[in-house]
Amino acid sequence: MDSYKAVVARDRNGTVSPEIESVPFAFLPENEVLIKVHYAALNYKDALSGNGHTGITREYPHTPGVDAAGVVVRDNNGIFMPGTEVICTSFDLGMNTNGGFAEYICVPAKWLIPLPAGMSMPLSMVYGTAAYTAALALHKMELCGQSPEMGPIMVTGASGGVGSMAVALLSHAGYTVHAASGKSDHHEYLKNLGATAVVSREDVDDQSGRPLLRPKWAGAIDNVGGNVLSTLLKACDRNGSVATIGLVKSPELITTVYPFILNGINLLGVDSAETPVALRHEIWRKLAAKWRFALPESASQFVSLEEIPDLMARMLNGETTGRIVADMSK
Repeated sequence: MDSYKAVVARDRNGTVSPEIESVPFAFLPENEVLIKVHYAALNYKDALSGNGHTGITREYPHTPGVDAAGVVVRDNNGIFMPGTEVICTSFDLGMNTNGGFAEYICVPAKWLIPLPAGMSMPLSMVYGTAAYTAALALHKMELCGQSPEMGPIMVTGASGGVGSMAVALLSHAGYTVHAASGKSDHHEYLKNLGATAVVSREDVDDQSGRPLLRPKWAGAIDNVGGNVLSTLLKACDRNGSVATIGLVKSPELITTVYPFILNGINLLGVDSAETPVALRHEIWRKLAAKWRFALPESASQFVSLEEIPDLMARMLNGETTGRIVADMSK
């Protein structure tokens, strides 16, 4: 076999769009580990990359896909035995390095996690970077003393990929979960994931200007940023933690020191892209064991690689829900 199938985004007269192409093996980078991809998850970032967002990908042609799971074909350094099942997420995969929407990828060994016991390749991609990021946030929060007994955790941007995974994970871990979403038609979906209360975006966007508010939650995982993040800090109960993992609304944060010096609030930054290897292993082991949570059947769908270009466009138009995974296992 001289070539393999991949989603390739090309710039055609100033317009970038993805299509299925046959790619010669000679185009694979000279990296350490060759992997036969079995599953790859579709993220919003992939849809942006596939349609020319230069903040994600600088040069085209390009194959998107920040999440992939597959089997090692060869490892030039001998770290991974052929046949080893591995997960590849984050780092530069699918950004400026060709990503997971291809039958084969070639990546550095340090990007790979051996599939932990208790985790299947399909489930690892249903989880993907979204669940990994949510788990990393909860891990940091618990290191700072967060526990279910302290009270409810608010998740903002809860309808998104990371938000929905955070709702399901927190519920599984024994927390009472409150979810905030600007999409009223997703409220029932969030309750099915484990949220006990679903509120509108305005309920977590305080406009009073007060430096502190009456406590409403014991901690939070925020995908939104801006004034919403400020509100989460002001309304967090004593000694709670607020993890910031996104900036859907704004990268800015305007607040005072009062939540921190009067209520002992912890503001935690979560970087899933460059997590140290030992911690990355630990988080995936947790997701394979005590944090292995179930999802409703409607929360994920498996599709062919050929369907991915169209689904990228639909995702950018807000026409998709749940996790979408390309199945290349056959």
